[in-house]
Amino acid sequence: MLTGKSTKELYNEYTDVTQKAADLGYASAVLGWDQEVYMPPKGFPYRGRQLATLASLAHDMVTGDNYGNLLQELSNRGDMNDEQAANIRLSLEDYQKSRRLPTSFISRVTEQTSVSYDAWIKARKENNFQLYAPELAKMIALKIEQAHLYGYEQHPYDALMDDYEKGATVAMLDPVFSDVKKQLPPLLDRIKYAPQVDDTFLQRYYNKDRQWEFSIEVLKKIGYDFEAGRQDLSEHPFTTSFAPEDVRVTTRVDEHDFASLLWSSIHEGGHALYEQGLPASQYGLPLGAAASLAVHESQSRLWENCVGRGIHFWKYFYPQLQKAFTVQLNDVPLEQFYKGINKVQPSLIRTEADELTYHFHVLVRYEIEKALISKELDTAGLQEAWNAAYTKYLGVTPHDDKQGVLQDVHWAHGSFGYFPTYSLGSFYAAQFYAQAKKDIADMEPLHEQGEFGKLLHWLRAKVHVHGRRYRSAELCKLVTGEGLDFNAFMQYAQEKYTDVYDINMPHEGGGKNT
Repeated sequence: MLTGKSTKELYNEYTDVTQKAADLGYASAVLGWDQEVYMPPKGFPYRGRQLATLASLAHDMVTGDNYGNLLQELSNRGDMNDEQAANIRLSLEDYQKSRRLPTSFISRVTEQTSVSYDAWIKARKENNFQLYAPELAKMIALKIEQAHLYGYEQHPYDALMDDYEKGATVAMLDPVFSDVKKQLPPLLDRIKYAPQVDDTFLQRYYNKDRQWEFSIEVLKKIGYDFEAGRQDLSEHPFTTSFAPEDVRVTTRVDEHDFASLLWSSIHEGGHALYEQGLPASQYGLPLGAAASLAVHESQSRLWENCVGRGIHFWKYFYPQLQKAFTVQLNDVPLEQFYKGINKVQPSLIRTEADELTYHFHVLVRYEIEKALISKELDTAGLQEAWNAAYTKYLGVTPHDDKQGVLQDVHWAHGSFGYFPTYSLGSFYAAQFYAQAKKDIADMEPLHEQGEFGKLLHWLRAKVHVHGRRYRSAELCKLVTGEGLDFNAFMQYAQEKYTDVYDINMPHEGGGKNT
């Protein structure tokens, strides 16, 4: 009888179940990491079965009647502390949502994820979307089924986005992307007609081992703890966490594209810094998890772009980079390097896009995903829709599948509803960075000295420490005084790129911002 037990006893039972379910989830993450980094090709069918078993066991643990009764009883108790009450509130929300998905469905999705990922890898190797299309169609059908199992009020895509960004809806995000389509093009047009910066030095030969060593030093300097993580190579860069003291990143290397490894490494490092900064005392509980995917992305984009593509960062690191690649960079002054790494030019690959055109890459995926989930589009028309959208929004057309519809792993993983968080994260990053500059008066001068600890400490105290206590907009308002504000991103972009391209932007008063 639950009511015969003390709140302490019940809460201990709750943490025991929840943390054991998390153990299974993290064990699955280890297998998933291995699948993408080291696993031999013939292991895929067995790995899918193993992951499905673990996912089903974890799902059963946190969707059973006993667990639900435990949460309900605790939610009615008035003698929990603030952290305990927050964990119970969030776990009850998760429970009520997870109950809508049968264990058999979880197993089917998990198995299909492994099959789809294997098909995606093979299709990329052969540069042939048709090798992937049948398995992708099965995954899309499962995601449509999932949206209906969850339930939704307006658009089925809303149900899937909620997994990554609580409360996000098409009705909320359409206006945000409308701002992207309205406000970014004038800046892009001015850049387009300005003299283009020179980034050809990035395509010189850069030894992969020296690139790797430099990326490791950068990660260490910004605060990534290699006693609690590691970096490896994968087909698609990603970050995965097994605990706050075991957070791993991957990147990829191209000896004729210096940008391919380093900024992917910094980006994933930003994700990892967030995971390593979550409260270890809340392991496996909501307050020990990230607020949302948008907040997660805000951390990676902040470190990648606001810091890692900033002039202050490179005033410290560029002499070291020149020493590592003397032949490649001895004729490239810092100013040229800084401008080159911030070159704005429409391109085909999202992960290698500049931070302005990047949002049109996200827009393409957002609009296509909505259409796939609402059945306005299917895999038969996906290549054509993808290519047409790139032509429309970016003025470039993929010449093959690997450069086009096969470039992202997300759909193979079933991550429909994930992509919008990339842009939201960038917009939050601009707000967080602007606030950090206000709160830390000497922040950027410290970056020039290779000191990034104050910024990391600020992020830990302002963002990381809260776990899932707040939704994205609530957290942003707590930190900056405002909810999501696209204008903050535009201000950041205009200040940075009017400098990079030596242009001025007109504003409403008829003058110029410099």
